Amino acid sequence: MTEISISARIPEDVFKELETFMKEESLEKSASIRKLLAEGLQHWKEQQTLKYLEEGKVTFLKAAQMSGISVWDLADIVREKGIVWIKSEKYIAEDIKKALE
Repeated sequence: MTEISISARIPEDVFKELETFMKEESLEKSASIRKLLAEGLQHWKEQQTLKYLEEGKVTFLKAAQMSGISVWDLADIVREKGIVWIKSEKYIAEDIKKALE
């Protein structure tokens, strides 16, 4: 994997929290930032996917693919958050067809 160097200015209080995270996780600064960034981006991706699913913009299977999580994990999240995702028979038919492939 190719790595790209980035630079960012952060508030001092955020840096202090980062230092606490580094100590708790026994990680160096750059490893800590990579881990937190990856987790934050995954969370954002899941939230976007849930939004698209709830708005009827994607099928359930497409939402699982977009978020990078299993269908079963997505089902758990959808159930926990009480998201209504079945908007039309069209999406149900598409999901069933793709599941049987």
